[in-house]
Amino acid sequence: MKELAYLNKYFFKYKYRFLLGILFISLANVFAIFPAQLVRQSFDLVSDTLGLYPLFKGTELQENFYSHFTYIILMYGGLIVIMAFIRGGFLFLTRQTTIVMSRLIEYDLKNEIYEHYQSLPTSFYKKNNTGDLMARISEDVSKVRMYLGPGVMYSTNLIVTFVLVIGYMLTVNVKLTLYSLLPLPLLSLSIYYVHNLINRRSEEIQRSLSEMSTFVQEAFSGIRVIKAYSREKESLEKFSKESREYKKKSMSLALVNSLFFPLMLGLIGMSIILTVYVGGLEVIDGSITAGNIAEFIIYVNLLTWPVTALGWVTSIIQRAAASQERLNEFLNQKNDIKSLKNYDEPIKGKIKFDNVTFDYPDSGIRALENISFEISQGESLAILGTTGSGKSTIANLICRLYDTSQGEILIDDQNIKDFRISRLRKHIGYVPQDVFLFSDSIRNNIAFGKKEIIEEEIIQATKDADLMENIEQFPKGFDTLVGERGITLSGGQKQRVSIARAIIKKPEILILDDCLSAVDTKTENAILNSLKGIMEDRTSIIISHRISSAKLADKIIVLDGAKITEGGTHEELMALKGMYFELYEKQLKGEEEVEF
Repeated sequence: MKELAYLNKYFFKYKYRFLLGILFISLANVFAIFPAQLVRQSFDLVSDTLGLYPLFKGTELQENFYSHFTYIILMYGGLIVIMAFIRGGFLFLTRQTTIVMSRLIEYDLKNEIYEHYQSLPTSFYKKNNTGDLMARISEDVSKVRMYLGPGVMYSTNLIVTFVLVIGYMLTVNVKLTLYSLLPLPLLSLSIYYVHNLINRRSEEIQRSLSEMSTFVQEAFSGIRVIKAYSREKESLEKFSKESREYKKKSMSLALVNSLFFPLMLGLIGMSIILTVYVGGLEVIDGSITAGNIAEFIIYVNLLTWPVTALGWVTSIIQRAAASQERLNEFLNQKNDIKSLKNYDEPIKGKIKFDNVTFDYPDSGIRALENISFEISQGESLAILGTTGSGKSTIANLICRLYDTSQGEILIDDQNIKDFRISRLRKHIGYVPQDVFLFSDSIRNNIAFGKKEIIEEEIIQATKDADLMENIEQFPKGFDTLVGERGITLSGGQKQRVSIARAIIKKPEILILDDCLSAVDTKTENAILNSLKGIMEDRTSIIISHRISSAKLADKIIVLDGAKITEGGTHEELMALKGMYFELYEKQLKGEEEVEF
């Protein structure tokens, strides 16, 4: 319950629904007890009447006696039916308060978790896989909801029923009460054991289904690779193996489920038999009437479900506590990337790295060491370097996806940590190296970069990214769905959609992180020519492994081993005949060979 204490704030938020739920459960139980007493009275009336009725045989009193007897029995029957309807109404209201409360808390909890997920830094997502994040916000929250709804409702019902029913039974006959309740603890323990067994096997089935679904998803996503390597048969065999495992576990669960109701009905029947047998002995002794036996059978049936639910609810609470512990693990994680001063002034675009060193927090790998450079407002900087030299890390630091380990980054001579994070990122147009497109239309993917966009802006951004010709060839144009992660588009088309998404924001700082790697030289030149106009009066950072992209920039820096090895203009770096010159020579020679 320590972990579940996190949910107390939601109980307080919906306290009126919670308290009304308890009230309605109590009233429903009251109107369940009254009919049992009416059954006793009517049963005793019938028993007594069977002895008295023959005594008035052949007289007018017999007819009057019969009419009064019939009237009273019908009255009892009518009252029992009315109370059943009233009880049903309160049970309906119970679910409309308690179960609805659990759904409202589930809604709030999922929103809280999703909002918290979005606030966590990029390092969090590197340490945790997507499947685990999804499981916590769906499966774990569902298990917690079972505690908040059925768990709370049946626990309250158990307490109220025990207090009212057993309390009254003891006032009638202690011995009969004890014998009647004797099998019920065994029933509760049995249900608890069977339910845990069902849960374990259900979880195994869920894991098996998850593995099978993951395999199918990967197979369909990579169907072109499977066909290209003629691996259809092997893929089918692996799927069949996963399916057999799923079938085996499902049959095992079906076996346990088949034991559930026979076990429950057997123990309930034992309790009723004891009630009738011991009650009969008590009737012979004159301690109780025959009507009390009928009354106690109803009470046993009233107690059966709460006692059965005890084992089930205990299991629900245990599973909910385990799930809430998993949720709390993430909910208690804090985002260290926060604004120190909530500086909210418009950004112009001057950037300065002052002796910046950065180590990745999850791996400890040093990505940058003593990096210093400055870009004036409206200038452009090209960053070249070998793989793993820290080029993309610079982009991540400017977007403040990470914070520096040492040194500082200044934007418009203001420490980047002072800016309101949403304000900072609003002024940055970032085209990442790993392009991600949403499973939506091309139009919506481009428009994602800005809240309010008119059609002309989408068309212009598309032209600037040299994508218009491709879109015009699609039957649905801008309304073409790109599929999961943009699977229906080529690598170059995806990159150009990503570029259009960034430049439509008209950002003060534009970062292009190796975003032309999947396009040919001709397309690259067309995009670069368009970008010349876009980059005017806008601070731009071009991260690339191609010299052709770097030549556009006012300044160029070359990274190697997390450090800046060279810096200057294209002409200055060529004159140095260093790493930049070697890279230029290799690429120039490669282009000549391709042309040949």
